[in-house]
This record gives sequence, C-alpha cells and structure tokens, in this order.
Amino acid sequence: MIKTPKVDPGSAMRIGLTGGAAAGKTAVADFFAALNVPIVDTDVIARELVEAGSPALGQIAAAFGAEMLNDDGTLNRRRLRESVFTHDEERRRLESILHPPIRKRAAELACHWQAAYGILVVPLLFETDFHDLVDSTIVVDCSEAQQLERLMQRDDLTKPQAKRMLAAQATRAERLAAADHIIDNSGTLAQTQAAVRDLHVKLLAAATATE
Repeated sequence: MIKTPKVDPGSAMRIGLTGGAAAGKTAVADFFAALNVPIVDTDVIARELVEAGSPALGQIAAAFGAEMLNDDGTLNRRRLRESVFTHDEERRRLESILHPPIRKRAAELACHWQAAYGILVVPLLFETDFHDLVDSTIVVDCSEAQQLERLMQRDDLTKPQAKRMLAAQATRAERLAAADHIIDNSGTLAQTQAAVRDLHVKLLAAATATE
C-alpha cells in the first residue's frame, strides 16, 4: 500500500487538476482521494456558495433575473447554464460573481492540507487566474468525440448545447500543451485508476524532493 506522508499544514505541494467538461475529472479526483490525497473541488465550493438564501445566489438573481430561481428559492441550474453558455457576456458576468469567493475559499482549504501534496480540482484552471494557486498541473484527457458524448449523456444536452459548452473552454490542444502531467481517461476506469497510482508515486517523490 502506498502511504501519503503527513506534513505541516500549508506546506503541501498544490497540484491543479483540470480537463474539459465530462473528461473525467471527478473520477480521477476520487481515485486520488482513495490514496489519501486531500482534495479541494471548486465545483463543490461553487454549489455551497449558491445555496438558497446565500449572498451569491442573491447576486445571481439580481444580475440574471428572478427566473433563475426555482419556486423554493434554489438555483435553477439548467436555466442558468443555458443562458450563460449561449451568451459570452452573461458567462463572464457569472464568473465575476462566483470566481473570487471560490478562489478565496479554495486557497483557505488548501492551507489546511497535511500531506506531501494535495489536489485542487478546477474545471477552468487555464482559462482563469486559478492556475496561480498551484505548483503544477494535471490534465484529464479523452478524445473530443468521447467528451461530447459523455457531456450529452451526463447533462441531458443536445449536441448543439454541448458544443457551445465546450466552446467556452480551452481547446483540448491548449490544455495538453499547458499540462505538466496527463491522465488518459479514454479507456477503462481500471486503466485510469492505474495511471493515477503511477502518477501518485511520481508526485510523492517530487513533493519529498522539494522538502
């Protein structure tokens, strides 16, 4: 069994994990978590920030209209997603509301890691200033055809809707060019898990070497 050594809080190496929508970031993050690697997922932070009655949700309603809320006061995610991925201006407005508090909270949580390294999951790592928070990066990769099919199935989207969502992100080529490490998620989950374990050993060695 591979053991992740504990270190003083705040000294852990920070690894940014990213990839295109539906490329498999969650599965890869879960495999790292199973190896006792601490994980901070910015999608989870974002969901917490927009809970019913939260200040961020109030800002969203003010910026995009009350129709973005369900009758019970929760966020209508599908309606908001359709709006922001149809209009670039609205997407940037949403990012201006959510990204600063997400970034602040992610940095705070990473300061409590007691391990050689931790994983910061950020879907738009290369498209935003979140990359300033990390020491190196992992890109979860699969073919564009696989990504499109997975996204349509996961979010119940039409092909045009899925393509618009993907177009709002960095291209596959841009992500791969910027990556320090790549996890191929085009095969079976067992193959992906094996790739995570191999990379975990390398990251532990790198983190130990910098101590």
